[in-house]
Amino acid sequence: MKQCSLILKYFPELTLSQVAQLAQLDELYHDWNSKINVISRKDIETLEERHILHSLGIAKILQFKAESRILDVGTGGGFPGIPLAIMFPDSHFHLIDSVGKKINVVKAIASAIGLTNVTASHVRAEAVSGTYDFVVSRAVTAMPAFYGWVKNKIAAKGKNDLSNGILYLKGGDLTQELAGFSKVKQFDLTQFFSEPFFETKKVIFIPIKKR
Repeated sequence: MKQCSLILKYFPELTLSQVAQLAQLDELYHDWNSKINVISRKDIETLEERHILHSLGIAKILQFKAESRILDVGTGGGFPGIPLAIMFPDSHFHLIDSVGKKINVVKAIASAIGLTNVTASHVRAEAVSGTYDFVVSRAVTAMPAFYGWVKNKIAAKGKNDLSNGILYLKGGDLTQELAGFSKVKQFDLTQFFSEPFFETKKVIFIPIKKR
């Protein structure tokens, strides 16, 4: 991943600074994964495709405007939050996880690559205070439960091209899981990425309006 060739294939507009930050992730995650299992052993060798590029699928759906605030729930080792924070340096990302050792990894990696738009907290979503333009995540639970955790975390006033709400990375047939959401939109990542890994992968968008 040293030259981020796969990422540059789909995001050729990246700056030299962004490429440099992304290029550091391979060594950093390999090093941390040898100490703390934050990425499955079989996936660490496909970090660029299955974690970084997958996270950046959200960037194909929405380009966050400057000063946007994004909450990443169940970030694990920092996905999708860290790649998105690299992509959108003028937005702020709050990465949370209920496992403290994973948050320690997030903090260390964000510091190592010089990310100044990331904060990381060892906390459950229900305990987070404040509001955000978007909540992002990668398949931490079924949507009805996830929606219950975060529905009160969304700011009333939006600034982006999509209404404030949830942007959720998940795969498979989600018909039953999303049946209770009338305004949901599903974006197939095969629209943007040609690798077989993305054949069943989607970004789920659910707008949330304050009552």
